[in-house]
Amino acid sequence: MGDKVLVTGATGFVGRAALAALHLRGHDVVGASRTADERANVVACDLLDPAQVDALIETHRPTHLLHLAWDVTHGRYWAAPSNLVWLRASLLLLERFVAAGGRRAVVAGTCAEYNWSYGYCSEDVTPYAPATLYGVAKAALRDVMTGFSAEQGLSAAWGHVFFPYGPGESAQRLVGGTISSLLRGEPARCSAGTQLRDYQHVADTGDALAALLCSDVVGAVNIASGQPVAVATVVTEIARQLGCPELLQLGALPSRPGDPPLVVGDVRKLTEQVSWKPRFGLQAGIADTIAWWRDRLGSQGE
Repeated sequence: MGDKVLVTGATGFVGRAALAALHLRGHDVVGASRTADERANVVACDLLDPAQVDALIETHRPTHLLHLAWDVTHGRYWAAPSNLVWLRASLLLLERFVAAGGRRAVVAGTCAEYNWSYGYCSEDVTPYAPATLYGVAKAALRDVMTGFSAEQGLSAAWGHVFFPYGPGESAQRLVGGTISSLLRGEPARCSAGTQLRDYQHVADTGDALAALLCSDVVGAVNIASGQPVAVATVVTEIARQLGCPELLQLGALPSRPGDPPLVVGDVRKLTEQVSWKPRFGLQAGIADTIAWWRDRLGSQGE
């Protein structure tokens, strides 16, 4: 086809999954990250350096762009000033991509752009009202990209990513933290877990983004499972599969103030227009994640 796909943030949690999905689909793909990985065809590029961005675009001349790179340091990124840095860098990347003849772009947004008081998040219905700087910065990028793509004739889509979990997830996050604690024989302390969230295995998240990039669908698309699951259900399933329910301490931590009771994505656009279906259900997804953590912790103990 002559298409060349550029994936930014290619060694990140979602980036690795998206890169693998695009390779499996047979595309000519190059990844960009702060550190190179020759085995995965990932080149080193600091996207915060305009000169390196220019060199990246000029060298590879991508026709398609999947932009995932952002600062998502756990516990910090919601309010980090780096959100402004990444907003500026992302706008420059889009500008350079289009100037070099880029034709199709998909950028990863977040469900945090929505007004979570509605609970059910639908692309063309639910209002946007981000409550964090992270959500505000992503929403600003989405708005500018929408206007820019219309003026430049760029085919562009925006993926609202919900709550991915799976292999490679930080131990500071819910699923990774619960699994790593229980595998070590340590108690896993959680809130009561009554809140409902839209969890999606990261391999499905990456594949859905790849499918969106390869489609001609434009505008916002939820990258989600569409299935609300209680946090307590998720951690209980982890403890059940590991055979140590006695180590799970539901209610040991207080609920976060203002934590919404429901956040779930409407996936009709993803399933009907992008024609995408998930591979993992919750049980299979957790089993796959547990297997990854067993290997990781086992290798660390050697």
